Amino acid sequence: MQFHEMRSRLAKHFKKITAKADCLFEVNLDKEELWNTYLDSFPPGTNEIYRERREHDCSCCRQFIKMIGHTVAIKDGKVTTLWDFQTEDTTYQPVLDALSAFVKAHGIADVYVSKTGQIGTPNNYEELENGSVKEWQHFYLDLPEKLVDKSERSKPDIKGSFRDTRQVFCRSLEEISEESLLTVLELIDSNTLYRGAEWKAILTKFLNYKQAYDRLLGEAERELSVWEWSIEAGMAIGRIRNHSIGTLLINISEGMDLDLAVRKYEQIMAPTNYKRPKAIFTKKMLEDAKKTIEALGYADSLGRRYATLDDITVNNILFSNKDVAKRLRRTDEAGSGGLDAIFGELEKKTTANPRKFSRIEEVPIETFISKVLPTASELEVYLEYQHANNLVSLIAPENRESKTMFQWNNNFGWAYSGNLTDSMKERVKAAGGRVDGDLRFSIQWNDREYNPNDFDAHCIEPDGYEIYYPNKRKYSPCKGILDVDIIQPALHVVAVENITYDSRTKMKNGTYRFFVHCYSNRGGRDGFQAEVEFDGQIYAFAYDRELPQDVKIPVADVMLQNGIFTIKELLSSDVSSRELWNLHTNEFVPVSVVMYSPNYWDEQKGIGNRHYFFMLKDCINPEQPNGFYNEFLKAELTEHKRVFEALGSQMKVTESADQLSGLGFSSTQRAELIVKVKGNTERVMKVKF
Repeated sequence: MQFHEMRSRLAKHFKKITAKADCLFEVNLDKEELWNTYLDSFPPGTNEIYRERREHDCSCCRQFIKMIGHTVAIKDGKVTTLWDFQTEDTTYQPVLDALSAFVKAHGIADVYVSKTGQIGTPNNYEELENGSVKEWQHFYLDLPEKLVDKSERSKPDIKGSFRDTRQVFCRSLEEISEESLLTVLELIDSNTLYRGAEWKAILTKFLNYKQAYDRLLGEAERELSVWEWSIEAGMAIGRIRNHSIGTLLINISEGMDLDLAVRKYEQIMAPTNYKRPKAIFTKKMLEDAKKTIEALGYADSLGRRYATLDDITVNNILFSNKDVAKRLRRTDEAGSGGLDAIFGELEKKTTANPRKFSRIEEVPIETFISKVLPTASELEVYLEYQHANNLVSLIAPENRESKTMFQWNNNFGWAYSGNLTDSMKERVKAAGGRVDGDLRFSIQWNDREYNPNDFDAHCIEPDGYEIYYPNKRKYSPCKGILDVDIIQPALHVVAVENITYDSRTKMKNGTYRFFVHCYSNRGGRDGFQAEVEFDGQIYAFAYDRELPQDVKIPVADVMLQNGIFTIKELLSSDVSSRELWNLHTNEFVPVSVVMYSPNYWDEQKGIGNRHYFFMLKDCINPEQPNGFYNEFLKAELTEHKRVFEALGSQMKVTESADQLSGLGFSSTQRAELIVKVKGNTERVMKVKF
């Protein structure tokens, strides 16, 4: 076979493999070794020295092999080299086989990029000494247009872009779970995800790649497929991990609470006035939940309701008002004489007329429990607006005999207000504000009725510098910053503003006055709420009146001295009373029962944090809290946390006027509560948590 015949077959082979391929790939090899492999693979006697060099050793063919001889096509995960064709020729076939084997022994490194449509030189001519002309044949190929880049971008830039896409695509396939894709697609189908329909086609295609990828077993097979698919997919799919929808998928894949993951996505994608049309759980989750619950025997445990006095036993309370004694269940009526005997002893201690104490004592909570409660016959707590986040309800199973799903030995749980803590902080974070500094002042309005007024958060620093809207997002001399400024609240969207100081070490000693200015009254009749936070404690305020144009309302002075913060509250109580869970703030409210959280009942050592519950008379939770939370569940159920997350949201507690609700305080968070204690005397004390 003549060289030009072999070259013709090469061209046909090249045309065949490029017809089905969107691009070619380069393998990572030494091109000089590839050239030497070509020369050294000719059978003996077929590549002899011609004058000075071997017959097939020419600069034109050498350049061709170095330019394109290391390229391959990938189709359906299989590699085809430039040399994978048959000649049935004893001279050239061993060379082609050797080149193919050498190329296939190396991994893919890049996409092949050519700026020209012709590779190699078909022939050239040499005039011999006898005057005749010899024609030399060389390797040569015409490239199809799709393999020729005519842009002004450089080859390294183009290759780098393809490498980056392939790398992100590979990470996406590894880190995004099939379950997360199915979940998001179902949210899109149920019209639950903001602008989700725009991603449906892309997610569906990526799901196909993900399922095919997971079926591949070998690392080499996956490597080849990712290179091939990254070209097919393009940048929208190939770099899906870097998009907002990719962040949602990664968060879900990593086990983040579904509702939180979607809220984070909405913070990126949705406008501030967006309200999600449906709760976040999917049909598939509920179907999986049913199978899981039936298999584990928890079918009777799912129904949840508010706990009542009829549910709790006397041995699980620290204090009860004698008015509720008849409703408390008894676990041991013998031996102790029952409840009548217990409360009979208390009645003996309350015969004297109580006298009032003007001085307020301060006692730690454990001292209050061990020293004060045993002698108390009645308790009242002073409900302040700053307790809004401490409102809590005890949740019971509908079936008292049901198997407990929780880590402790009973089936009781609890739910704080809003199923969240620090809701104003969450709104500030959602608006782009920082809440993790040493000192924070936040305000919110437009949360109860439509209030289009423009309220501004201000702070006057010790040297007189004022932080407010003209210098927003600029650091003050004391490194304070207004990072959220709302001018026109949208309908049904809570408005917030936020001032924060990163570090007290950068702040001057002195007084920092925080106040609210009504820059523009546009007809809003409602006031505002405010929070000051430092050292892990939140001081909450409410102004419950209309603010006229240009009025300034002082909220608090925060004093800094040698690294220590103290606060002076300036908002008077006569304008800050609000209704919380059927109760009014700035009033004393009777306590029905004091108890630990259920994870510390029955003398358990406790799993998780201890909470102290002060259940209040006539306190009614107007919300529908989740029936249970993942952090309560037994270890055997944690692998199904996504299912139980959906169920906890689905199995909400129904409304009831008969409930045990009140104030709860965690042992890990600083707080305080003013309590009026009646026994032989009447004392007012501040309980410290």
